[in-house]
Amino acid sequence: MTRYKELNFSTLLSEVISKYGSLDALSFVDEKAITYEEMGKKIQAVKAFMRQLGLEKGDKIVIYSQNMPNWGIVYFAIHCAGMVVVPVLPEFSEHDLGAVIKHSEAKAVFVSQSLEAKLNKVDAENIRTIIRLNDFSIISTKEEVAIYSEDVLDTEMYIPAHKDELAVLLYTSGTTGEPKGVMHSQHSIIFNAIQSGKVQEILPGDRFLSVLPLSHTYENTIGFILPISKGANVTYLRKPPTASVLLPALKKVKPTLMLTVPLIIEKVYKNSILPQIQKKAFSRTLYNFKPTRALVHKLAGKKLYQTFGGELKFFGIGGAKLDASVERFLRDAKFPYAIGYGLTETAPLLAGSNPTQTRYQAIGPKVENCTVKINNPDKKTGEGEIWAKGENVMLGYYKNEEKTREVLSPDGWFRTGDLGVYDKDGWLSHKGRLKNLIVGANGENIYPEEIESMINNFKHVVESLVIEKKGKLVAMVHFNREELEAKLRTMREEISNKREEISNKFDEQMDECARKVDEVIDELSRELQEYVNARLNKYSRIQMLVVQNDPFQKTATQKIKRYLYC
Repeated sequence: MTRYKELNFSTLLSEVISKYGSLDALSFVDEKAITYEEMGKKIQAVKAFMRQLGLEKGDKIVIYSQNMPNWGIVYFAIHCAGMVVVPVLPEFSEHDLGAVIKHSEAKAVFVSQSLEAKLNKVDAENIRTIIRLNDFSIISTKEEVAIYSEDVLDTEMYIPAHKDELAVLLYTSGTTGEPKGVMHSQHSIIFNAIQSGKVQEILPGDRFLSVLPLSHTYENTIGFILPISKGANVTYLRKPPTASVLLPALKKVKPTLMLTVPLIIEKVYKNSILPQIQKKAFSRTLYNFKPTRALVHKLAGKKLYQTFGGELKFFGIGGAKLDASVERFLRDAKFPYAIGYGLTETAPLLAGSNPTQTRYQAIGPKVENCTVKINNPDKKTGEGEIWAKGENVMLGYYKNEEKTREVLSPDGWFRTGDLGVYDKDGWLSHKGRLKNLIVGANGENIYPEEIESMINNFKHVVESLVIEKKGKLVAMVHFNREELEAKLRTMREEISNKREEISNKFDEQMDECARKVDEVIDELSRELQEYVNARLNKYSRIQMLVVQNDPFQKTATQKIKRYLYC
């Protein structure tokens, strides 16, 4: 299966730079791209710069930054110098950042200018040098002063002595509250990039628009290493991907491929597409009538496709389960979405499909050259824990042999902690996290994620969390308060046009109405509980509903940090 003689970044980069030298490699929106040849020169210059700073083979180097072309250049330079990359999510708290720096024993940090203030608050005694990623200027150093220059190159390319040599330390910001340093080799990362490339064809000149953090393995392997290995161009945003930033970027870049997480496309559907459908009586009538709903979806989907630039051929969704109603819209709309499943520990992809293969509420076949099985499946349902074995599986958790033994069997099986099932055609479906599984009073399996999906489809619900407390099934629900307040304001504006026809108590009445949002939410809560329970088995019914006023805290892939609420 290998496209390269050896699975290491020195060999990979030598080949792609030679093959695609004049093509665009990395860029910001609206700015001149760096070609593959220019990228190669910058990588060599950063290597020489790090050598001058006294950094050596095996040293741990932190990259703490938002996405930018220099992020990828430094990532490759660290690998090609035989050092260990420690990517850190920009969203990490100061406490977590300090813990990563200390635990990894990092010697240097490349930091973006926007995150310098946060880094300055961290106790980082073991750090010898801090470099600004934006321009490679030295912020502080305990070594002799060195200056980055593209005229000073280090052409020596490091090749690992063996395929299991540590090359990447990925500290997860998981839903369990226990960040761990996941160890990967250059071999396992590139191996998975090649596996991912078998799912969807990528051509030289393809355009990726990156909106997820590069420090997360999902974006790193599939949205960065994979496209670079194929001669594609990856474009970054200078600001967070809010609508005002993302929409103009989509028109300019016209991406052919993108990666995202369910929450992003779910927000687009619920906040933009559904309100437009409900706005007009005709489209609302067609939507509410099931036989014609697909037609409404198809028409809305054409507009959405043009919003994304009109040239998209792959819209990858991973990191969590996609809401069923949103997936139904994407299918009806013929939108080129695809589902993937994996974990940081598997570099990440384990199973997936491309837009021509997708099946409703299923992930897809396992990736090539990897074994994925359901361990000890239930005799009736076929459900069980997903186990994986292959060269994309991690080496273990850094300095944590106990946790490593918990998830890695002596014969190489990685226990994912996820529940899944295969259908008769070998398509994997994800049922939820094993740790989240709730066992009912009579031994029934209750999957919180499935109940949450039903709740999230209810009007005015943003997100939810289903947990067990003192033997009761509790739903914590975050309603869209802003949406409800906006409706009240609209009501006020409509009525104000007929003010003369209403009693003089108009203002008092409307002010009172505006203050009753809490009462509206209470009524919605009661209605929601009745709606959900009418559609659930007796043992899965919600016994208590709690309004969550603030948004839930989430991981980088927008999964709720469940441990904070249990």
